[in-house]
Amino acid sequence: MSAHASHPRPEEPQIHESAQGPRVTPAASRSAQTPRPVPGPRPAPRPAPPAPRKPQAARVPAAATAPSVSASVPQVQLIPASAEGALDAAEEAVDLLLDTGRAPGDILVLTTGDPHPWAAHELSFGEAAYWALHDAGDDVFYADAAQVQRAAGRPVVVFAANGGPADAAALQVARARAGALLIVCGEPQQINSVLGAGV
Repeated sequence: MSAHASHPRPEEPQIHESAQGPRVTPAASRSAQTPRPVPGPRPAPRPAPPAPRKPQAARVPAAATAPSVSASVPQVQLIPASAEGALDAAEEAVDLLLDTGRAPGDILVLTTGDPHPWAAHELSFGEAAYWALHDAGDDVFYADAAQVQRAAGRPVVVFAANGGPADAAALQVARARAGALLIVCGEPQQINSVLGAGV
């Protein structure tokens, strides 16, 4: 009888193998949605999205595409700047125009005070060489607003009120030279008073 008493085997804890059940749950996590990269790259080649990055830039090409801009009144934009900062503001406007696809030959920059350094440099080679660059029309041209009667009109005129008289006559000349867009860089109170005078 003692031999039979020694035979009871302790129950093996193999029931714990049922704990492997959680291994099934990772398989269930496979139901997570897999990304489909196929439709993603198709919208990338669209050239339209880069244009509206700069709100002012979006206006410039729109005005440039009008075929009869010379017969219409150009759009006027004012960039507030002090007399000392007007030339820098004009340079930034030119950079923006070029960055948005405007051809350099489409831009005329007029100054009311000290001439732009480019103009001063080119004038050192003589008036004939200076105006020959204007007539070629291959690059941005810088001129004194008071002596711009010889300059032909261009689609865009940037007017820098960097000292000297930024009066109605000077702005009238600038507007007459602008085919599509006139950008005026100067002190807002002075420019608005002149613009309000019927320029």
